[in-house]
Amino acid sequence: MTDAWGIDHEYEDAAGRHQRVPPETVAALRAVIGVPPDVSGGPGEPETLVMRRGDRVGAADLVLEDGAELRVDGALPPDLPYGYHTLRRPGDDTAHRLIVSPGRCRLPARRAWGWAVQLYAARSRTSWGVGDLADLRRLASWAAGCGAGFLLVNPLHAAAPVVPVQPSPYYPASRRFHSPLYLRIEDVPGAAAVLDEETVARGRALNDRPELDRDAAWRLKLAALEGIYAAAPPGGDFERWRAARGRALEEFATWCALAERHGPSRRAWPAEYQRPDGPAVARFARDHADRVRFHAWLQWLTGRQLAAAAAELPVMQDLPVGVDPDGADAWSWQDLLAEGVSVGAPGDEFNAAGQDWGLPPFVPWKLRRAGYAPFAESVRAAIAASGGLRIDHVMGLFRLWWIPSGESAGRGAYVRYPAGDLLDIVALESHRAGAPVIGEDLGTVEPGVRETLAGRDLLSYRLLWFERDDPAAWPERAMAAVTTHDLPTVAGLWDGGDLAEQRRLGLEPNEEGSRALRDALAAHGGLEPDADAAQTVLAAYRLLAEAPSLLLTATLDDALAARGRPNIPGADGLRPNWRLPLPVPLEELERLPLPRELGDLLSAAVRDSAKGAPGR
Repeated sequence: MTDAWGIDHEYEDAAGRHQRVPPETVAALRAVIGVPPDVSGGPGEPETLVMRRGDRVGAADLVLEDGAELRVDGALPPDLPYGYHTLRRPGDDTAHRLIVSPGRCRLPARRAWGWAVQLYAARSRTSWGVGDLADLRRLASWAAGCGAGFLLVNPLHAAAPVVPVQPSPYYPASRRFHSPLYLRIEDVPGAAAVLDEETVARGRALNDRPELDRDAAWRLKLAALEGIYAAAPPGGDFERWRAARGRALEEFATWCALAERHGPSRRAWPAEYQRPDGPAVARFARDHADRVRFHAWLQWLTGRQLAAAAAELPVMQDLPVGVDPDGADAWSWQDLLAEGVSVGAPGDEFNAAGQDWGLPPFVPWKLRRAGYAPFAESVRAAIAASGGLRIDHVMGLFRLWWIPSGESAGRGAYVRYPAGDLLDIVALESHRAGAPVIGEDLGTVEPGVRETLAGRDLLSYRLLWFERDDPAAWPERAMAAVTTHDLPTVAGLWDGGDLAEQRRLGLEPNEEGSRALRDALAAHGGLEPDADAAQTVLAAYRLLAEAPSLLLTATLDDALAARGRPNIPGADGLRPNWRLPLPVPLEELERLPLPRELGDLLSAAVRDSAKGAPGR
């Protein structure tokens, strides 16, 4: 049963058991959600209309995105531009937001394979301790030479511009802006006249550390960027770009300047700065106008360097489930977020106690009242200048597991979202970017979700480690992979190193499941017990190559037979999650045989496939 607040009072757990939500959880969530208009019956609220061409609206005046005006009487015209418009009905002074969507995402133009990479881990000898956007450009050029059709990267979103730097890419301060930690300093206009050999040497010496030191890298990069900015201030191209980005960029840059002065936790700032629309914030922005300009400039630089990398090969980005509750987006959109709850997942076979991700959710009715602008802006920013978008935990567009503050992860409830509207917005942004969208539909997926996604041309996400069917039976409209950043690498599974690490950390791993995966790999991959890491990796990807899926993905971790995975959920503080570099620099990776063999294997699978991708 789903109540008027959108709360499911019952759900089916991962084992198929029927569960009832405690009444106190329902009461706590209702208090956080507030009274939806459907419950209050209050008049005068502007509607957000999400529609298709041909849908009936009656008599209405439209103001299109480009400012053009149009009178309609009946159905929306078949040639109406897709986009975000304004609708007014005769006798009604209320302006309604009208979102017109094609309803379906773009599909890949052709079948392809690509590398999945944690960019921070992909260091070259010229990096400053962290893989950067010049490394991404180098990777893209090399990958294209291997026959790859795309790169899939971790979220490149912004964190607070202070130390300690947030290590997790899935806990961003903003989903609309990028992290300047990924800048290649030597490629910044004006750098050559400012950088000295000692600074460059100190930056590159960070590559010698066995784990990433983001704090040291950011201190060096920030000092260098400040020096370049002072010596060669940006000119007209930057100012025109800044003006075009408008209020969103100004708020973000102001938040960055405030975070430098008062710390990264916006809820701990002096009261007068806790809302972006307050007079004290406006005074601060005026008084610190040059520092606000500096942070806007950093975003201009990251956008340019990312675009240069994407010009070599399409780059698909990842969209996290949510944002840091103390970050920039949460500051800007605080009135739309549910205070006092976080999202996560109920217990399953891998996490019996459930998971709390510490991310605040949007209140569904408030998000709709805001015209879905925060969601649309986040999707647009992640898909812009890219070759596609992977939506992490895509089931969150249908429902999210809300956990009241102070409760264990298992004592939450599912809260429903307007999936149809959100999927239409995803389709609209996909259409505009000309880029496909992949929905990460792993874990507990309720009935009907995958069918709905398929009907919208969102590609499914299938993993060798999760699927029990033969890869040849996997769906065509999918991205197929062996593993992800949260799961064992092939080498780590095969030699037992991943299990051993989990035991050492006291995490109570799924021993039976891991053994079953290893046995299945041995049986289906034709592996002898003494097979080495390279043989095992190639066997796993030969199995993957049998999938008819439009997109095939191989991790650079597997291409280097790495044993440690980027992240073990629940092990923050116990191991260097998100801090492990690839075992070798990019210069060496490009010369090794295993990455080349893996690329040849997947290139042959794509080339020899009888199935193509219907373009749109």
